Amino acid sequence: MASSSSDAGASREIRRVAILFAGGPAPAANAVISTAAAAFNRHGIEVLGILHGYAHLVEYSPENPLKEGRDYVVLDQSRLRRTRNTRGIMIGTARSNPGKDVTSPKHLADPKRSAGLRVVYQALRSMNVDALVSIGGDDTLKTANKFREYQAQLPASEKRIAVVHVPKTIDNDYPGIDFTFGYFTAVDTIAGEIRNLLADAESNRFYFLVESMGRSAGWLAYGASIAGEASLVISVEDLTESFMSTETATDPRTGVSTERKIMLVDKVVAKIVKVMRLREAENKEFGVVVLAEGLAQFLPMSYMSEIKFDDHGHLSLSQTKLATTMAKLVEDEYTRQTGKKRRMTGVQLGYEARCALPHAFDVVLGSQLGVGAYRALVERNLDGVLISVTGQFALNYVPFSNLIDPETMVTVIRYIEPGSDFLKLARFLENYPHD
Repeated sequence: MASSSSDAGASREIRRVAILFAGGPAPAANAVISTAAAAFNRHGIEVLGILHGYAHLVEYSPENPLKEGRDYVVLDQSRLRRTRNTRGIMIGTARSNPGKDVTSPKHLADPKRSAGLRVVYQALRSMNVDALVSIGGDDTLKTANKFREYQAQLPASEKRIAVVHVPKTIDNDYPGIDFTFGYFTAVDTIAGEIRNLLADAESNRFYFLVESMGRSAGWLAYGASIAGEASLVISVEDLTESFMSTETATDPRTGVSTERKIMLVDKVVAKIVKVMRLREAENKEFGVVVLAEGLAQFLPMSYMSEIKFDDHGHLSLSQTKLATTMAKLVEDEYTRQTGKKRRMTGVQLGYEARCALPHAFDVVLGSQLGVGAYRALVERNLDGVLISVTGQFALNYVPFSNLIDPETMVTVIRYIEPGSDFLKLARFLENYPHD
């Protein structure tokens, strides 16, 4: 995972750095921002906190210059005082995507497709920024890489703005790092809610079906289920061939019909009912079932009455109503099999965790990643690397090229490995046979 010498750029002087946070919030975000800024400040480097991700940068023009207080703030010692353990994001966030029209390396040379990246470059140049610290999820890493690659297309006489990226997501689905900051705080927050629901369910002899955040992988759903003592957890990693099929559907964005993989909803429902009946045989007429929200991407089109997408092309999972839809289907199937009624209530969990007060582990991890951004840019003279830690918080610097598909320019997702000990732990604690 350590970077190679090829990651080091030409020697450069860094006098002013911009820090930017994009995408969904995560606990300990301020630990990263505050510690990174303090490290630069301590060595005489001015730090600008870009407000609300790329939202203001993409609106820049010479006629609409960036303004302090509206578009950015100076992160000096007075502003940073005792901020590492605070909630939220001190510089805000947004999901604006300046590289959304660049989906292939050849698009970087297309002035129309790369216009958003050009404006961001010009905006940062207007503030005399020498380097950018990008903090965000896989989409933000993708944008950071595109920004770096865009600069590689510029004439040699044009200034290069070095960029490093700090991985952020409560989903923990990042390659290149063992755990992302905020993951364990989010797991604990959702697990606490699951334990509350479990007590409610036992008191009333019914079930809750929890839709947990986790767009692509099941790390958050699995972690919260293990810590919260849920009755069953199902994520995208559990959609083996026997639970999948295909359908031909029209993409609402392009109007093009393509074949897509879909979940066999009736088989997933049957699996949940099977666990309910096994629990009843043990005199447990209650429980909490956790589904990762990423399962919604595999719902047949007949279940998606209103489809919405964000700036990165992702389906708006919260609009699919996975929890309430599946809860009703499970209720009906349980009644069909048993002739009895068993109430199941759908609940969405995840937003509660994104700005929870960070735990010590995440504050330590975030702080080390923040210092790592300084070390990468100033001490190691690196460009185009992800800041990572391994073992006992040892810093590593992973080249963007190790994490992103060079043809599609899309970030590789890290799923829970089939047969891994982490997955086996959840199954062991559930103590029921699985298909």
